[in-house]
Amino acid sequence: MNKFKRIGVLTSGGDAPGMNAAVRAIVRAGHEHGLEVYGILEGYKGLIEGNMIEFKSPLDVSNIINESGTMLYSARCDEFRDEKYRKQALAVAREKGLDGIVAIGGDGTFMGATLLAKLGMPIVGVPATIDNDMAATDYTIGYDSALTMNMEFIDMLRSTCESHARCNVVEVMGRHAGYLAVNTAIATGAVGVAIPEIEFDEERVINTIIEKRKIGKRGFIVVVSEGLPGYGAELAKKIEARTGVESRFACPAHAQRGFVPTLLDRVTASQMGARAVEELIAGNSDIVVVKRKGIVKTANIARAFAVDNMFKGKITDEELAELSPEDLAWSKTRCEELREELKGLYDLVYKIK
Repeated sequence: MNKFKRIGVLTSGGDAPGMNAAVRAIVRAGHEHGLEVYGILEGYKGLIEGNMIEFKSPLDVSNIINESGTMLYSARCDEFRDEKYRKQALAVAREKGLDGIVAIGGDGTFMGATLLAKLGMPIVGVPATIDNDMAATDYTIGYDSALTMNMEFIDMLRSTCESHARCNVVEVMGRHAGYLAVNTAIATGAVGVAIPEIEFDEERVINTIIEKRKIGKRGFIVVVSEGLPGYGAELAKKIEARTGVESRFACPAHAQRGFVPTLLDRVTASQMGARAVEELIAGNSDIVVVKRKGIVKTANIARAFAVDNMFKGKITDEELAELSPEDLAWSKTRCEELREELKGLYDLVYKIK
């Protein structure tokens, strides 16, 4: 007999286009299987405070699949780092009769989920962040939408760049990961890209602009990741001083989070949301839904968190010691594959500049 009768869903951390599509899938899949589904408002903060709404009908999530942001809202919750408040959150969840929780978000969300799972609450994570910076999965909800927004933003800039023979240095989001920047650069025909993971050759880009101007090119785009804070504006000044090409700095900022979710994000969010419910019903927990090589599957949430920290260079000796030889080998291989992929994308920018 299914022990899951009532589940909760929360969104935490930075909002990402497609989060609502995931919530919709969780609610409707839950009702399809006869579950009661509660929305936890403002992430872990709402869990601590018991701030929840019941989705009494599948119709309660009608017409949100095309909306960006998150109808469940998000909020910072530094208190969740304190075990006292995690125990309070667990007590609230038990009081509300929640048998399991689906947590939608990025690495901070999964860190909270890992800690809550250790206290005994069944958890399934769904990765949603425009940064696409979670090492256990090839894809995170919101990434394609943010890329598309950046592409359209730069396409509009290109028109004025061409008209005035300018260079635009555009800073995109991504936190400490360069994926958003490199793929934006490829999609917009940028002459260069600067990301935190790979040393940037400033001279190379400046010389490229000089040489292309000599043969008649008028407009130029250079993409910079926000993981290099302040560098984009500085680079625009250097380019103008060194090349004589009038240069401007531009930043779409949080508009990247508010773009209408693309087809890829709506479909992926729906797949992952429905899979999360199915995993809870099957009695599986403390896992994260991932997508690798186009296939939606699951990974242990602690393992996913460990490989993510390893890739970002944040893993502690204690976390390394907790990994089995098999998990350690897999994590190292996975990190190497991701570095190779990122380097390949980075190099492509300069091959086709």
